[in-house]
Amino acid sequence: MKILKINPEKIDFSIINEAIKVLACGGVILYPTDTVYGLGANIFDKHAVKRIYSIKNRDFTKPLSVLISDSKLIPLIANLDEENEKLINNYLPGPFTFILNKKEVIPDYVTGGSENVGIRVPDNEIARNIAKIFPIITTSANISNKEVLDNPKDILNQLNHDVDLVIDIGPLNSNKPSKIIDLTKTAPELIKRD
Repeated sequence: MKILKINPEKIDFSIINEAIKVLACGGVILYPTDTVYGLGANIFDKHAVKRIYSIKNRDFTKPLSVLISDSKLIPLIANLDEENEKLINNYLPGPFTFILNKKEVIPDYVTGGSENVGIRVPDNEIARNIAKIFPIITTSANISNKEVLDNPKDILNQLNHDVDLVIDIGPLNSNKPSKIIDLTKTAPELIKRD
Protein backbone atom coordinates (compact mmCIF):
# COMPACT_ATOMS: atom_id res chain seq x y z
CA MET A 1 0.00 0.00 0.00
CA LYS A 2 1.17 3.47 -0.88
CA ILE A 3 0.05 6.71 0.82
CA LEU A 4 0.37 9.92 -1.19
CA LYS A 5 -0.36 13.26 0.45
CA ILE A 6 -1.84 15.90 -1.81
CA ASN A 7 -2.76 19.54 -1.37
CA PRO A 8 -6.37 20.02 -2.57
CA GLU A 9 -5.59 23.70 -3.28
CA LYS A 10 -2.67 22.85 -5.58
CA ILE A 11 -3.24 19.44 -7.10
CA ASP A 12 -0.22 17.39 -8.10
CA PHE A 13 -1.42 15.69 -11.29
CA SER A 14 1.35 13.11 -11.12
CA ILE A 15 -0.50 11.72 -8.06
CA ILE A 16 -3.80 11.75 -9.98
CA ASN A 17 -2.11 9.86 -12.83
CA GLU A 18 -0.68 7.32 -10.39
CA ALA A 19 -4.16 6.73 -8.95
CA ILE A 20 -5.57 6.21 -12.46
CA LYS A 21 -2.79 3.67 -13.20
CA VAL A 22 -3.58 1.76 -10.01
CA LEU A 23 -7.28 1.69 -10.94
CA ALA A 24 -6.51 0.65 -14.54
CA CYS A 25 -4.46 -2.28 -13.20
CA GLY A 26 -7.29 -3.56 -11.00
CA GLY A 27 -6.37 -1.78 -7.78
CA VAL A 28 -8.55 -0.25 -5.07
CA ILE A 29 -7.92 3.28 -3.83
CA LEU A 30 -8.95 5.42 -0.88
CA TYR A 31 -9.67 8.97 -2.04
CA PRO A 32 -11.36 12.18 -0.83
CA THR A 33 -14.69 13.47 -2.09
CA ASP A 34 -16.73 16.54 -1.14
CA THR A 35 -18.41 14.55 1.66
CA VAL A 36 -16.33 11.60 2.95
CA TYR A 37 -13.37 9.50 1.89
CA GLY A 38 -14.41 6.91 -0.65
CA LEU A 39 -13.25 3.54 -1.89
CA GLY A 40 -12.71 3.46 -5.63
CA ALA A 41 -12.18 0.90 -8.36
CA ASN A 42 -12.62 0.80 -12.13
CA ILE A 43 -16.31 -0.09 -12.61
CA PHE A 44 -15.39 -2.35 -15.54
CA ASP A 45 -13.06 -4.53 -13.45
CA LYS A 46 -15.24 -7.17 -11.80
CA HIS A 47 -12.46 -8.46 -9.52
CA ALA A 48 -11.68 -4.94 -8.22
CA VAL A 49 -15.36 -4.16 -7.61
CA LYS A 50 -15.78 -7.46 -5.72
CA ARG A 51 -12.75 -6.50 -3.61
CA ILE A 52 -14.60 -3.34 -2.53
CA TYR A 53 -17.58 -5.46 -1.45
CA SER A 54 -15.19 -7.69 0.52
CA ILE A 55 -13.28 -4.80 2.10
CA LYS A 56 -16.54 -3.22 3.25
CA ASN A 57 -18.06 -6.57 4.23
CA ARG A 58 -21.02 -5.46 2.14
CA ASP A 59 -23.78 -7.68 0.82
CA PHE A 60 -23.28 -8.25 -2.94
CA THR A 61 -26.96 -7.49 -3.53
CA LYS A 62 -26.53 -3.91 -2.27
CA PRO A 63 -25.62 -1.57 -5.12
CA LEU A 64 -22.55 0.63 -5.28
CA SER A 65 -22.60 4.08 -6.88
CA VAL A 66 -20.60 5.35 -9.82
CA LEU A 67 -18.51 8.51 -9.88
CA ILE A 68 -17.98 10.38 -13.13
CA SER A 69 -15.98 13.50 -13.91
CA ASP A 70 -18.78 15.59 -15.42
CA SER A 71 -22.59 15.53 -15.37
CA LYS A 72 -22.52 15.87 -19.18
CA LEU A 73 -21.41 12.21 -19.24
CA ILE A 74 -24.53 10.92 -17.47
CA PRO A 75 -26.39 10.10 -20.75
CA LEU A 76 -23.59 7.62 -21.58
CA ILE A 77 -24.38 5.48 -18.53
CA ALA A 78 -28.01 6.25 -17.60
CA ASN A 79 -31.31 7.29 -19.11
CA LEU A 80 -31.88 10.98 -18.53
CA ASP A 81 -34.88 12.99 -19.61
CA GLU A 82 -34.84 16.77 -20.04
CA GLU A 83 -36.60 17.50 -16.75
CA ASN A 84 -34.19 15.40 -14.68
CA GLU A 85 -31.23 16.80 -16.58
CA LYS A 86 -32.23 20.34 -15.53
CA LEU A 87 -32.65 19.21 -11.92
CA ILE A 88 -29.28 17.44 -11.86
CA ASN A 89 -27.50 20.39 -13.43
CA ASN A 90 -28.73 22.56 -10.55
CA TYR A 91 -27.07 20.29 -7.96
CA LEU A 92 -23.97 18.83 -9.59
CA PRO A 93 -21.16 18.94 -8.95
CA GLY A 94 -22.18 18.58 -5.31
CA PRO A 95 -22.85 16.27 -2.36
CA PHE A 96 -25.64 14.30 -4.04
CA THR A 97 -26.12 10.83 -5.52
CA PHE A 98 -28.85 10.63 -8.15
CA ILE A 99 -30.53 7.28 -8.85
CA LEU A 100 -31.36 6.79 -12.53
CA ASN A 101 -32.24 3.88 -14.82
CA LYS A 102 -28.89 2.50 -15.94
CA LYS A 103 -27.76 1.73 -19.46
CA GLU A 104 -26.30 -1.68 -20.37
CA VAL A 105 -22.75 -0.34 -20.14
CA ILE A 106 -23.06 -0.42 -16.31
CA PRO A 107 -22.29 -3.97 -15.15
CA ASP A 108 -24.81 -5.78 -12.92
CA TYR A 109 -22.06 -6.56 -10.39
CA VAL A 110 -21.82 -2.81 -9.68
CA THR A 111 -25.54 -2.39 -9.02
CA GLY A 112 -26.30 -5.65 -7.23
CA GLY A 113 -28.43 -6.68 -10.23
CA SER A 114 -30.61 -3.55 -10.03
CA GLU A 115 -31.79 -1.81 -13.20
CA ASN A 116 -30.86 1.50 -11.57
CA VAL A 117 -27.54 3.17 -10.80
CA GLY A 118 -26.48 5.85 -8.34
CA ILE A 119 -24.41 8.57 -9.99
CA ARG A 120 -22.07 11.05 -8.28
CA VAL A 121 -20.24 14.11 -9.59
CA PRO A 122 -18.65 15.45 -6.40
CA ASP A 123 -17.58 19.02 -5.85
CA ASN A 124 -14.02 17.77 -5.44
CA GLU A 125 -11.46 18.28 -8.18
CA ILE A 126 -9.28 15.37 -7.05
CA ALA A 127 -12.13 12.85 -7.25
CA ARG A 128 -13.40 14.16 -10.60
CA ASN A 129 -9.92 14.04 -12.13
CA ILE A 130 -9.39 10.45 -10.98
CA ALA A 131 -12.55 9.55 -12.95
CA LYS A 132 -11.56 11.37 -16.17
CA ILE A 133 -10.53 8.21 -18.06
CA PHE A 134 -13.24 5.80 -16.85
CA PRO A 135 -16.03 5.86 -14.24
CA ILE A 136 -15.07 4.63 -10.79
CA ILE A 137 -16.89 3.15 -7.83
CA THR A 138 -17.77 5.61 -5.10
CA THR A 139 -18.79 4.28 -1.72
CA SER A 140 -17.98 5.47 1.77
CA ALA A 141 -14.69 4.05 3.05
CA ASN A 142 -15.98 2.11 6.02
CA ILE A 143 -17.04 -1.37 7.03
CA SER A 144 -20.77 -1.72 6.39
CA ASN A 145 -22.83 -0.58 9.39
CA LYS A 146 -19.73 0.84 11.12
CA GLU A 147 -18.91 4.48 11.73
CA VAL A 148 -17.83 6.61 8.76
CA LEU A 149 -14.50 8.15 9.77
CA ASP A 150 -13.01 11.41 8.51
CA ASN A 151 -9.25 10.77 8.21
CA PRO A 152 -7.18 8.19 6.33
CA LYS A 153 -5.27 6.87 9.35
CA ASP A 154 -8.43 5.83 11.23
CA ILE A 155 -10.10 4.62 8.03
CA LEU A 156 -7.14 2.38 7.19
CA ASN A 157 -7.22 0.88 10.69
CA GLN A 158 -10.93 0.11 10.31
CA LEU A 159 -10.38 -1.42 6.85
CA ASN A 160 -7.30 -3.43 7.90
CA HIS A 161 -5.17 -1.43 5.42
CA ASP A 162 -6.72 -3.42 2.55
CA VAL A 163 -6.28 -0.85 -0.26
CA ASP A 164 -3.52 -0.32 -2.83
CA LEU A 165 -3.24 3.46 -2.82
CA VAL A 166 -4.34 6.27 -0.49
CA ILE A 167 -4.76 9.87 -1.58
CA ASP A 168 -4.49 11.76 1.69
CA ILE A 169 -5.64 15.38 2.07
CA GLY A 170 -5.86 15.06 5.85
CA PRO A 171 -9.06 15.04 7.91
CA LEU A 172 -12.26 16.07 6.17
CA ASN A 173 -14.79 18.38 7.81
CA SER A 174 -17.54 15.83 7.27
CA ASN A 175 -18.42 12.24 8.02
CA LYS A 176 -21.82 12.45 6.32
CA PRO A 177 -22.17 10.65 2.96
CA SER A 178 -23.95 12.27 0.02
CA LYS A 179 -27.73 12.70 -0.03
CA ILE A 180 -29.40 10.11 -2.27
CA ILE A 181 -32.21 11.29 -4.55
CA ASP A 182 -34.16 8.71 -6.54
CA LEU A 183 -35.21 10.07 -9.93
CA THR A 184 -36.77 6.80 -11.12
CA LYS A 185 -40.05 7.57 -9.31
CA THR A 186 -42.83 9.84 -10.54
CA ALA A 187 -41.42 12.60 -8.31
CA PRO A 188 -37.86 12.93 -6.93
CA GLU A 189 -37.57 11.04 -3.64
CA LEU A 190 -34.95 11.48 -0.92
CA ILE A 191 -33.72 8.02 0.13
CA LYS A 192 -32.83 7.32 3.73
CA ARG A 193 -29.69 5.26 4.26
CA ASP A 194 -29.99 1.98 6.14
